[in-house]
Amino acid sequence: MAAPVYQPGRNAGVVTLRHDLDLSVEQLNGLLDLAQLVKQSRQRYASALKGRYLSLLFEKPSLRTRMTFELAIKQLGGDCVTQTGLIGDREPLKDVARNLARWTDAIVARTFSQSTVDELARWSGIPVINALSDLYHPCQALADMFTLKEHFGRLRGLKLAYLGDGNNVAHSLLLCCSRLGIHCSMGTPEGYEPNAAIVAQARQFASESGAVIEIGNDPVAAVKSANAVYTDVWASMGQEHEAEQRKKAFAPYQVNKELLAEARKDALFMHCLPAKRGLEVTDAVMESPQCAAFDQAENRLHVQKALLLTMLQ
Repeated sequence: MAAPVYQPGRNAGVVTLRHDLDLSVEQLNGLLDLAQLVKQSRQRYASALKGRYLSLLFEKPSLRTRMTFELAIKQLGGDCVTQTGLIGDREPLKDVARNLARWTDAIVARTFSQSTVDELARWSGIPVINALSDLYHPCQALADMFTLKEHFGRLRGLKLAYLGDGNNVAHSLLLCCSRLGIHCSMGTPEGYEPNAAIVAQARQFASESGAVIEIGNDPVAAVKSANAVYTDVWASMGQEHEAEQRKKAFAPYQVNKELLAEARKDALFMHCLPAKRGLEVTDAVMESPQCAAFDQAENRLHVQKALLLTMLQ
């Protein structure tokens, strides 16, 4: 499957975050700087979105994404309406998009298909934020980059190791790391590698930033000398029927203390949550001082505030 390429449409000229590449490297760095300011001074931006209203659409269950977006909007002085269930199930998606554009100032969508996000952006004419799709999870990657910068004081030259499924999180990490100069190594079982076209995009960006992108099937080799070791659930929502098959294939990629010890001594453990303790990560690692998963979860709030400020002010 080819990686989607930006095509200006009915939403041309409107800032969107359909996928990670909707933000330039300069915008990405600026957003991380703004997130730091937002985190340091909540009251400074308490009225920034006064009178602004957003539509939140959730096809998938959510704790962190829904809570952090609702809180971000309200803490910035705005408000939101939230709807759950399939988007465009009862009427054409293009009609849903145009209705929402008449009522609200932006759309946040957590969907199964990337095409749903793209169509909302095409037809609505207002900012659209991808809060997760089958191909990308850009808001999570923003929080991850912010967390790394917060812990290490820099991004360029760090090494992030990702173990497990080459999924939406892996794709967004590849695109962010490669553009910010972060070396990224991925260890996945055979047949579960990230999208080849997205890997090719990341390698092209890495050639410009000085980053190194490594994709392989050896978990120990992937984590060697890593500053951070990252994993995700082995079976994402919609893949529950593959859970037993994946459990066998992914067992060697579990992040336990022995595998984490192959990374640098000061390496962080990262997880986008929810974590299946005893599967992709052990309880001992989740409860260790190296675990930054809850920092990542907190930082979703701050980077999403920065994103809303960037798109709506």
